[in-house]
Amino acid sequence: MAVFELLTGKLLEMGALHFSLLDPDKVTLEKFVELAKGAEKAGSDAIMIGGSYGVNENTLDDYIEAVKREVKLPIILFPGSVAGLSRKADAVLFLSVLNSTDPYYIIGAQVQAAVLIAKRYRNLETIPMAYIIVGEGGAAGFASYAKPIPYHMEDVIVAYVLAAHYLGFPLIYIEAGSGAREPVPPSVVAKAKRAVGNRVLIVGGGIRSPEAAYSIALAGADVIVTGTVIEESPAVVLKDIVDAVHKGGRRRLNGMTNTSSGPKAS
Repeated sequence: MAVFELLTGKLLEMGALHFSLLDPDKVTLEKFVELAKGAEKAGSDAIMIGGSYGVNENTLDDYIEAVKREVKLPIILFPGSVAGLSRKADAVLFLSVLNSTDPYYIIGAQVQAAVLIAKRYRNLETIPMAYIIVGEGGAAGFASYAKPIPYHMEDVIVAYVLAAHYLGFPLIYIEAGSGAREPVPPSVVAKAKRAVGNRVLIVGGGIRSPEAAYSIALAGADVIVTGTVIEESPAVVLKDIVDAVHKGGRRRLNGMTNTSSGPKAS
C-alpha cells in the first residue's frame, strides 16, 4: 500500500498523527537508530528524515537501511535540497516553499528533482506538499530564502494556505522552524484548517510539550511534526507528546473543540 494512502487511512481513524523528524547530519548512525526506535516505541506514526544542511544520498542510504532493520514505521524523506533523495526510503515529500523569495525553492529545485526521480528513483513514492514558513522560520527559512510570515498576520498565512489548496497540493505544511521559541498558535491552525477542509494540514516547529501538541491537534492539525524535542528530551516526553496528539485528534473527531482543555487521561 502507498504511504500516502496508508497514512490518510490512519488519519481517518485517529483524527491526528505524529511524525518524528530526524536529521542525519546532527547525530551518529548509532544514535540515529536509537532515536528512530524510541520514536516507534513512543507511538509515532512515521519517521521523516532530512535536514537543511549537510545531507547527501550516501549518508541517507546508510542511515535509512540501518533504521529499517530495526523499525517498521514508514520512512519519508523531507529534503532540504536535491541531495536529500534516497531510493531506500518509502516516500519523499515533493515540496515547494511557497513563500521563498528565490524561485529556485518554489520550482527550480523541483524540476531538477523530477528529472532525477524519473531516471534514478522511479520506485520512490512522491507526495506533493506546499511548505509555508512562518514565525521565526529557523534554519529552513534561512536556507530556502523564505520570508517567514509573522504569527499575527493570520490572514496572510491563511491566504498562502488557500493558494496551496487551490493549486491542488494534498499536503500543506505550516512550519515555524526547528527550535522555534513558540509553536504556531492554535488560532492560526484553526483558521487554516477551516480554509482547506479535507487537505492534510501539517504543523511543526517549537512544539515541546503535550499541552501545545494537544491544542494544535484539537485546533485542526492533521499531522504534528516534532524534531528538536526528540533529540534533546527524554523518551517519556516524546511519548507524552505523541499521546497528546492522538488524544487531540480523537477529541476533534468526536466533535470536542474546546482548545482551552489540556490533555487528560482517557
